[in-house]
This record gives sequence, C-alpha cells and structure tokens, in this order.
Amino acid sequence: MIGIGREFMERTKYRHLGESDQDRGISQPPLQLPIPDEALLIELPSMEQIKVKSVDLRAAMENRRTVRAYAPTALHLGELAFLLWCTQGVQKVTDRPATLRPVPSAGARHALETYLLINHVEGLEPGLYRYIALGHKLLAVELGAHLAGEVVEAAGGQEFLARSAATFIWCADIYRMTWRYGERGYRYIHLDAGHVCQNMYLAAAAVECGVCAVAAFDDDRLNGLLGIDGESLFAVYLAAVGKTAAVRG
Repeated sequence: MIGIGREFMERTKYRHLGESDQDRGISQPPLQLPIPDEALLIELPSMEQIKVKSVDLRAAMENRRTVRAYAPTALHLGELAFLLWCTQGVQKVTDRPATLRPVPSAGARHALETYLLINHVEGLEPGLYRYIALGHKLLAVELGAHLAGEVVEAAGGQEFLARSAATFIWCADIYRMTWRYGERGYRYIHLDAGHVCQNMYLAAAAVECGVCAVAAFDDDRLNGLLGIDGESLFAVYLAAVGKTAAVRG
C-alpha cells in the first residue's frame, strides 16, 4: 500500500498533470489578498529609513542556530519592517504582472501571505496582523494579548511562541500557484516557504534576533484562528523571532 506522502509525490509528477488554468487562457489571480474596506492599515518604515548593522554572509551562515529563548526586549517597528521586507517585500511589479522580491518563487508566483502574531513590537498592540506586501503596510486582523496563548495551543503547546517578539505565519494562497502549475503547485509552495524562512534566519542576524522555524501545528485550529478557510488559503510554516538571549537550542 502506498502511503499518502508517496502518493502525493507520484500524483504530482508531470505525467499526471493536465492543462493548467494559465494554459486555458484563464486570467491570473490577484497578486495579493484583498484588503477589506474597513481595514486598519499601519504604515511601516521604508527600507530607505531603516538602518541595520552590516553582517558578513559567511559569518551569518556559520553562526545560524535555532533559537527558542528570547530576551524580553521589544523589536523596533523598523526591525520588524526589515524582516518583513527581507522575507516577502516587493521590489518591483512587472508588466506580466508579477512581483519581484528578495526571495525566489516558482514562476515568480509568490503565493505566500504573511500573517503575524505580535507580542512585543514597539508601537503595535499585541494581536494578529497581515503584511500587505504591495504597499509595505500592516493590516490588523484581530487584537488582544490572549491570542498568543491561542497560537501556542494551535502549535501543540510550544510556549516560546508566546515569548517571541513576533511569530511569522506564512500562509499559501494556493490558486496563485496552481493557476500556473496545477497540482504540482502544492510541491512548489512548500519549497517557497523554505526559501522565505532561510531569508528570515539570515536577515535576523542584522537585527540581533534569533529565529525558530515551526512546522508542528494543528492546521485546522491555526487556520481557524487566522480566520482563513484552510483550503484556498492555509498555514504552511511558522517562525518565531525575538532578541537573542543566552540559551540556544
């Protein structure tokens, strides 16, 4: 009997794929999720305004560790903006249209949306937010310090998420990827998430932060907490980030 994982790899081989919606001439989906009319939007400092220390790339890679213990120091809003830009910021919108960003993505589809659990960031109330990459802004989804505990529970009791300054939650707007690649797009979205998280680890060194990537979570519970349907839009990967403390894991 073939297990689910092996069946997924088999059924997403090219020989099993039919025409994609792109091949059929169907218009591509929007480059980002819609913004509700009543949304509370928060301006982020631009990259031109943000100053971070220079970090040698080799040193950043050699010193990369997973960090689960964080100092109680809050992140500056500019530091959060820097990490958001390094992981999903938009450098340019092309005529196709497509977005060019600091991370690679299959076919420049960039189908990930960044949600955030904010715990300790100067100028931001604790709660859940979404990064509006086109415009470099934050959208408040739901505010309240209690949401940290709910994210911890959705992640199987990993308490360090509540002690992070922020936890990035990358979610897949899957049709943005499958429009071009069909069912094989499900493979690519997980590759894209890996690219994004590696950028997070390296960029965090410039703002003296540690990072812990998290793939263990209750999908349905976390999707419900974010207010997303878990089918067309679903959580893929998390990363806690905070100022470094002495203990590393």
